[in-house]
Amino acid sequence: MGNRFICMTKKESKDVVGSRSKRMNSSSSRSQRKLVTEEELHLQALSMALQQHQLSQRFEGSMSRRIGASTSSRRRTLPESLSLNKQDPEFLVNIKTKKFVLIHGEGFGAWCWYKTVALLEEVGLQPVALDLTGSGIDLTDSNTVTTLAEYSKPLTDYLENLPEDEKVILVGHSIGGACISYALEHYLHKISKAIFLCATMMTDGQRPFDVFADQLGSAEQFMQESKFLIHANGKEKPPTGFMFEKEQMKGLYFNQSPTKDVALAMVSMRHSPIGPIMEKLCLSPDKYGTARRFYIQTLDDRALSPDVQEKLVRENPPEGVFKIKGSDHCPFFSKPQSLHKILVEIAQIP
Repeated sequence: MGNRFICMTKKESKDVVGSRSKRMNSSSSRSQRKLVTEEELHLQALSMALQQHQLSQRFEGSMSRRIGASTSSRRRTLPESLSLNKQDPEFLVNIKTKKFVLIHGEGFGAWCWYKTVALLEEVGLQPVALDLTGSGIDLTDSNTVTTLAEYSKPLTDYLENLPEDEKVILVGHSIGGACISYALEHYLHKISKAIFLCATMMTDGQRPFDVFADQLGSAEQFMQESKFLIHANGKEKPPTGFMFEKEQMKGLYFNQSPTKDVALAMVSMRHSPIGPIMEKLCLSPDKYGTARRFYIQTLDDRALSPDVQEKLVRENPPEGVFKIKGSDHCPFFSKPQSLHKILVEIAQIP
């Protein structure tokens, strides 16, 4: 299991201020702090990204930190213009599972969740973002990662080491959906709910790649013809990884994301191992089939189109489906507030 840094709950202070002047100064100070918080977080994340880029050239500019520590099939569409004021502390009493484990998608790392971590921690929840094997600042050469079990090992190690009576809420983005599907099959007793964020919500016998077939073609064709493949063992050997060109990534993943977050991604993303996404999953009805699954659709997604996401939930219905208008494939960048509100709402579902 790799590095981990857990964001714990902040205790909100309640000072009574006697004079009007003090109240105004306090209010102004709080407003200023709120205005700079996101900017400071981004600057810190970008600074770490650039530092890791300089120190880890062999990882093609990778950077990451392990950051932070309705029961019907109703569908919800949320706008971004939502209040993020601190919720009534009493709402935490109704949340049985407060720990979120955030799993990134292909090419990303724990660093991509920095906004989500801050927002969840602010309302008293406990987010933990992990680097998968060969991702972020994990030192494994991703070209050597050949199975989904290897790729998911930081997640399964984390679950295995949880106290017996503790459960978590898993959130998987994109290909990370395959990792949380794998975890549901093997560690269901440690998982309260699983949230698929524009992700590969798998069925038995399916490969993660199959979900993207509409965009990328058949797996066989991709393995033979794609210009994005990496052959670390030589051209005559099977490919070991893949990574899209920067301009293509911007169009596929970040068509609605802020420029500074795109810049962060460009110096932080690493190529992904090919083996795990070509592996067929074995998912049983008595384990994976009994898990509490939720799906969040992103409606301006060019990497995993809304039509494909709709097909996933239609063919493998989860307990609940939520939608984010105007979000690209990375809602943790493009629509962080809407994503946050949905995560909190799902946590509150009994």
